Amino acid sequence: MSDLNGRLAFIQEAERLKNVLRSAHTSQGRRESTAEHTWRLCLMALVFADRLEPVNLERVLKLCVVHDLGEAIHGDVPAVALHLAAGKSDQERADLEVLTATLPEGVRTELLALWEEYEAGLTPEAKAVKALDKLETIIQHNQGDNPEDFDYAFNLDYGRRYTAADPLFAEIRALVDADTRRRAEASGQLPA
Repeated sequence: MSDLNGRLAFIQEAERLKNVLRSAHTSQGRRESTAEHTWRLCLMALVFADRLEPVNLERVLKLCVVHDLGEAIHGDVPAVALHLAAGKSDQERADLEVLTATLPEGVRTELLALWEEYEAGLTPEAKAVKALDKLETIIQHNQGDNPEDFDYAFNLDYGRRYTAADPLFAEIRALVDADTRRRAEASGQLPA
């Protein structure tokens, strides 16, 4: 397989991410795809770039694009079910290896390294993406036209260790949590 054919084959396989549905619903009531989540995560990184601690924005965007790419093969595990998904990280890594198999070795190695950096969550860029990822998810939950049994109260603790680690993310989290409380109160999950 030629270099260009291998890259195109990867792009075609990555299209599968458009069909992976998450538990979040859009404002029109349909389930969002992982690709849509990734797009808005990238948009959030751009919008907040001037407020982030000194980070490499290009690296942040690369991490955003790659962070859920392995889900193209076996799908997403909803946050509320993560405790039941032992081995999720290993499965995602293995799926990413399969997905990137047709890429030139240097490109493949970079994508795998970016995914590993995100998973480890140790660099300033990975920490920022982890926090933004959790915030984007909660924002979508608050914005979505969700089923009646949607658990808004779950969001009040979801991802807090990532969002509490930086003053900017803690401030954003406070605003998002206020929206979550309003949705939870309106649905009867929290007392008004």
